[in-house]
Amino acid sequence: MTETGPPTTITDDRVLRPGDDGYDAARQVWNAMVDHRPAMIVRCRETSDVAAAVRLARSEGLEIGVRCGGHSVVGHAVPDGGLMIDLTPMRGVRVAPRRRRAWVQGGALLGALDAATQPYGLATTAGNVSHTGVGGLTLGGGMGWLARKHGLTCDNLVSCELVTADGDVVRASEDENPELFWGLRGGGGNFGIVTEFELRLHETGTRALSVELDFAAGGAAPAMARWRDLNATAPREATYAATVYDSVVTLGFVWIGDPAAGREHAQVLDALGPPLDRRVVEMAYVDLQRREDTLEGHALRRYWKGHYIRELPDAAIEVLVAQDPTVAASVQAYGGAIAEVPDDATAYSQRDAAFEYVAAVRWTDPAEDEERMAAARASAARLVPYASGVYVNVLGDEGAEGVRRAYPPEKLARLTALKDAYDPGNVFHLNQNIPPSP
Repeated sequence: MTETGPPTTITDDRVLRPGDDGYDAARQVWNAMVDHRPAMIVRCRETSDVAAAVRLARSEGLEIGVRCGGHSVVGHAVPDGGLMIDLTPMRGVRVAPRRRRAWVQGGALLGALDAATQPYGLATTAGNVSHTGVGGLTLGGGMGWLARKHGLTCDNLVSCELVTADGDVVRASEDENPELFWGLRGGGGNFGIVTEFELRLHETGTRALSVELDFAAGGAAPAMARWRDLNATAPREATYAATVYDSVVTLGFVWIGDPAAGREHAQVLDALGPPLDRRVVEMAYVDLQRREDTLEGHALRRYWKGHYIRELPDAAIEVLVAQDPTVAASVQAYGGAIAEVPDDATAYSQRDAAFEYVAAVRWTDPAEDEERMAAARASAARLVPYASGVYVNVLGDEGAEGVRRAYPPEKLARLTALKDAYDPGNVFHLNQNIPPSP
């Protein structure tokens, strides 16, 4: 089904221009390094607003950015001198608990999704920061604490409503525009603006358990190697995770489900040796989902680099534990249900990854920008010999080279053909861009 979009007229109460009250707040995103100034911000309340905004931007020759959670590290959501389509007023979530379905508007954040589903003991895979947008997460793949058991967010996507580059409204599912549906599950925002996601839910309960053991970085390599080996046989309720920061290596896992079972599994970590500190914390699932939210909100400057790693050999561990102490490195386990989905079933790639690695820095002083970014780049560069690709949602300023790392050639060719069909003019290019054919 295709619906013709409305005309380009948008009422003034939905438009912000430089100097208007609320303009500066609306253009602010998670990375405080981003200080772009759109010519116009359209605060969309419904799908017809989005379609009208697309048509208006095209008629005025304005570059389009799409704002949901605003977590793109390079600020793709905020086009300097262009038209920002702000989806944040479209934040509704509707749940059908008996059908185990949720319908999520395009501007909703992960916290809103969890708040709507957890009263029923239901959830779907969603990332680890509650103010991330559902849209960007899902379109790039969607890793979270439930992924090893229930698959990525995109694996739980049932259907989408989408505004195309022509301002038309289409639906995509396995039965309707199936090739577009394939591309939306991992191909990012290259093919249109999704205004509603239908997601499959799972019975997860409402409790979680976090287990963390701290080790001095200088002698942590043997403990991390044992942690890696334990991960290979870990139950799917457990997602093994590690961080290296400020000369401390933290090893452990997050358990979703019966906390008593998680505590029992935690006994295997005794094999890591005596830690400096040990934390076993039971919490509500919604608290787990927001524990990595930053109190500073959008006031910090941020930069990161990442890799997928098929294996984590001892040599890579030695590099990790000896990294720059000012860079926060995280390692999160994949596998399980993620790897069981056939590689060609979705645009998302790298399903054979065992771990995802991210080197991240955050700071406040603009004078430190180059130094901080260089530190993150250097830390990630030392892991390149062990890398197998990259998660598209972790890409920042890598450009076409990063896109080629995210998708193998055969998938990139299929995605390019899809771009040719739905956005031959590359209207939606402020993303990890897959350009149309020359």
